[in-house]
Amino acid sequence: MNNRFLVLAAPVIFLLLWSAGYAVAKLGLEHAPPLTILALRYASVLVILFPIALILRPPFPRRPVEWAHIAFVGFLIQVCYFGISYASFIAGMPAGTFAIIVCLQPILVAIAAPYWVGESISRWGWVGLFLGLTGAVVAVVARGHLGGTPILGLALSVVALLAITSGTLWEKRFGGNHHPVASNIIQYAVGTAFTLPAAYVFEDMHIRWNGEFVFVMLYLILGTSLLAMTLLLAMIRAGEVARVSALFYLVPALAALFAWPILGEAMPPMAWAGMALAGAGVALVSRKSKA
Repeated sequence: MNNRFLVLAAPVIFLLLWSAGYAVAKLGLEHAPPLTILALRYASVLVILFPIALILRPPFPRRPVEWAHIAFVGFLIQVCYFGISYASFIAGMPAGTFAIIVCLQPILVAIAAPYWVGESISRWGWVGLFLGLTGAVVAVVARGHLGGTPILGLALSVVALLAITSGTLWEKRFGGNHHPVASNIIQYAVGTAFTLPAAYVFEDMHIRWNGEFVFVMLYLILGTSLLAMTLLLAMIRAGEVARVSALFYLVPALAALFAWPILGEAMPPMAWAGMALAGAGVALVSRKSKA
């Protein structure tokens, strides 16, 4: 019963934490540059995890190749995906357009899954994937967040899409069942090693400390980096990668929903319809095949 509850609760908790993180991160950008936020976030996660590791003494990977696989996933998601996502925003990429591009991730995963991890997609699964994509596009377009699309921002968004797709597939094939504390320490060490020097070189690293920024960092560190990322990697290892990836269809609409109370960005009726359509698509993808 407890295991079933965790299986049902994990996607919900992940979606809520991950989706709200966009609005929270946007608040943070009012107080510090993006790479500085990422470097501070990752380094803070390590400060939290090291004492926990000393107490729990979790088993770390024994073989160098296992360390390499975990580190590579950390590089793809923490450095490439998050870092390049912020870079695309700096280059003038509208958030809505970026969300639509990232919504292609479940489609790319579904195409690659049969060849990379040996998972096939049913006909209803494909219907759900395209239905989810349509719903996500409707939700974003309804909010009028498309805007102009600079070439550099578009190119960076595509790289970010490939990074999160590759990280998802790599984790499914090579991730293994490592202890979450050990995996997180390795991945966030990689994230810190890349983002901290980049922030030093490209940004002034000035932070305007106040209560709001402290809240932002606590949320990004505890909610997104520790809990949401741990749930995402656990779901990828335990489930079918295409079904897990389909959850990302709900992120743009839910992010818009959280932006309403946090940032004062209202949700028009058509956006609610898009959210419902995306949810229906995810439900189809999540159905257990009877074939």
